[in-house]
Amino acid sequence: MAGSFGYEKENYQISNQISELVLLPAIRKVSEATIIAASGTSCRHQIKDGVDRTALHPIEILFNALKPV
Repeated sequence: MAGSFGYEKENYQISNQISELVLLPAIRKVSEATIIAASGTSCRHQIKDGVDRTALHPIEILFNALKPV
């Protein structure tokens, strides 16, 4: 998506087509228990919009792993 590029009206369709080449099909194949990491804000939004899954920033994953139980 590259920042706001994929949300611009003239680029939205191509952005979605690109995400359907590899990214979204790969996420659909993994279990719901699989943690999805994406460092870009727009990447996380595109994943949420495309497959209704929440992707976490890698720092969020690390933070959650280091939390005391």
